[in-house]
Amino acid sequence: MNTIQGLFDYYAHNGGYVWEQFYRHFLMSAYGVIFAAIVAIPFGIIIARYRRLSTWVISLANIIQTIPALAMLSVLMLVMGLGTNTVVLSLFLYSLLPILKNTYTGIVNVDQFLLESGKAMGMTKFQILRMVELPLSLSVIMAGLRNALVVAIGIATIGTFVGAGGLGDIIVRGTNVTNGSSIILAGAIPTALMAVAADFLMGWLERILSPVKKKKEVKLEMKEAA
Repeated sequence: MNTIQGLFDYYAHNGGYVWEQFYRHFLMSAYGVIFAAIVAIPFGIIIARYRRLSTWVISLANIIQTIPALAMLSVLMLVMGLGTNTVVLSLFLYSLLPILKNTYTGIVNVDQFLLESGKAMGMTKFQILRMVELPLSLSVIMAGLRNALVVAIGIATIGTFVGAGGLGDIIVRGTNVTNGSSIILAGAIPTALMAVAADFLMGWLERILSPVKKKKEVKLEMKEAA
């Protein structure tokens, strides 16, 4: 009961600070995933075209994923110093694998009949990519972005150790004081809520972009193009 009361008291006295760190935490996570998407989606398309490269590229992303987050931050801190840029780069590296893998999987699993139909209609490779492959693989790519964002939100909490701020600051502050469980919860609860909200929103977008709906739209576009 004292912990719950302490939690509400902390929010009442430090609400502005919590929101500031919440916003900072979200921006670090979002930027890391966005930058990763800018790099990983084109690479996923490329390795779907040249499948011999897929094993090497995905293996490299797997190796990056196995590096412990704190070790990654420590190494990057030696190069880039303290601050948010170090955390964003770390989140960028951790987000590459799920986005890359899902992009590759989505493109490779597009129905070959639709691809052959597009070629028979005289569509260029770029038109097939834009009008057939990407729309049909979009839900799979979104699933990769969803996983990357949820993981990034969790990893961003240790950004506090390199002076990046975020909700990890509040959690660590709670561990440094006696009976600081209410302060720990004050940082942990918004982090969990952010991850759940991101997962729900991205899952909703993933359902909207489901291949069943997209197949009908793609076939309609192909008829119009013909």
